[in-house]
Amino acid sequence: MSSTLSGEQGATLTGADRAEYVRAMFGRIVPRYDLFNTLSTFGQDARWRKLVVRYANLPPGGRALDVATGTGAVAFALARSAPTAAVEGLDFCAPMIEAAQAKAGVQLAQPTFVVGDVLSLPYEDQSFDCLTISFGLRNVADIPRALSEMRRVLKPGGRFVCLELTHPRSQLIKVGFQVYFYKLAPLLGAWLSGDRNAYSYLPHSLTAFPTAPVLARHLRQAGLRDVQYRRMNFGTIAIHRAVR
Repeated sequence: MSSTLSGEQGATLTGADRAEYVRAMFGRIVPRYDLFNTLSTFGQDARWRKLVVRYANLPPGGRALDVATGTGAVAFALARSAPTAAVEGLDFCAPMIEAAQAKAGVQLAQPTFVVGDVLSLPYEDQSFDCLTISFGLRNVADIPRALSEMRRVLKPGGRFVCLELTHPRSQLIKVGFQVYFYKLAPLLGAWLSGDRNAYSYLPHSLTAFPTAPVLARHLRQAGLRDVQYRRMNFGTIAIHRAVR
């Protein structure tokens, strides 16, 4: 059923149906995933990852978890930042994890990659010094539950960093953003992958996603403290950070 839905329809799904749709969709776009990210952000994704790593501040010998890791870009960056640390990347899409593992074979930094669900993380309480999630939270079927799980596995004082699209405040920027994100970016994705539905889902996944201030409130409600966020890219990207 899910493969017959348009991207806009897929973005309105909830619960298990949304999870099934998202897992299948990401599985289909693995071969061109990294290239699309670079082209669609005009190469800015690398700069944003550096900020995630800086805010995560993984200590030497520490332990980090990158949730919704995709093909592992942030996990590799974390591992390079602290060579003596243990870094794990988790994603519920098995083809993404397979791609990350294939990349690990040619990288000096060697994170561990596992298939798992952010709604039920396979780790003990207070396991990680930092936890990151980049462009994945808006795809989660139950955001409050996901935030609760991520807080659970952080050590006291552990750092949480979330990089995600957000709704721009400026009406002028909003108009330009909507033209690019809802019209042009899906065309680029469809051209690269041949999968129009997948790349029409990605912009529509933002439609009902909380604004940056509301997401900050969700983080506090999940029990995280010292919540801060920074807008970037003309207000279309937000990086939230907090401490357990």
